[in-house]
Amino acid sequence: MSAEITTGVARQYATSERLAARGRLHRNYTVAETPWFQWVAARLPLAGGARVLDAGCGPGWFWEAGAPVLPEQLALTLADISPGMVAEATARCRPLRRWHVDGVVADVQALPFPDASFDAVLAMHMLYHVPDQALAIAELHRVLKPGGTLAVTTNGAGNLRQLYALTAVFGSDPADPSAAAFGFDRATALLEARFGKVRRDVHPGHLRITEPEDVFLALTSYPPGDAADAPTLAAFRDAIAAAFRAGGGALVADKQVALFLGRKPG
Repeated sequence: MSAEITTGVARQYATSERLAARGRLHRNYTVAETPWFQWVAARLPLAGGARVLDAGCGPGWFWEAGAPVLPEQLALTLADISPGMVAEATARCRPLRRWHVDGVVADVQALPFPDASFDAVLAMHMLYHVPDQALAIAELHRVLKPGGTLAVTTNGAGNLRQLYALTAVFGSDPADPSAAAFGFDRATALLEARFGKVRRDVHPGHLRITEPEDVFLALTSYPPGDAADAPTLAAFRDAIAAAFRAGGGALVADKQVALFLGRKPG
């Protein structure tokens, strides 16, 4: 596992700029019956008035996209290790529905909340950044009420393999680094160790990318591509161009992304 995915997180996520370069691929090029955020939102067992923690909330894109299918009233706590992300997320979410929204700068490995504080806890596409994932899951379990639900999302080993094959130019493994750090098998093992049996649903969809520059921007928004020298970047552009030629002007990449749901006994 590359250590880069758990180091330099403060620089990577000080704001949503770098994340947006990667998010653009999914927002603009996903082929699926139901978009990812709405698909997840529809599967969350949230009742009106529920107290919900989003640990590693990022810029709050999930809540904005999922609002139409979520309860009218929620008490939502947005937590992230990045002050910039917390500020952006709270500003985005406070106008949504009739939600009470709080923002907290916090490390998921040491959450500043009492035991049994929340009816539901989310950790979406963030546990692969955490150095001690078992400790983080223990903290998520601790702050969840008995009978409450934990929702975790992450990527599988085959996620976007056609894209990550291109990063071999940088000397990277040709696979999704997040899946190497916290893929489906590891997620299942760690979650079931704390929650017992968990449910895993895989979102059906793929990417059909028609703009090569969006691939370049996404894959150079994090290490090691963000520090590559000019000759390496030129070789990377050549590799992207070759992939688009081979695909007749488009690059199709398989998505492998899942929602895990666990219930705290009680």
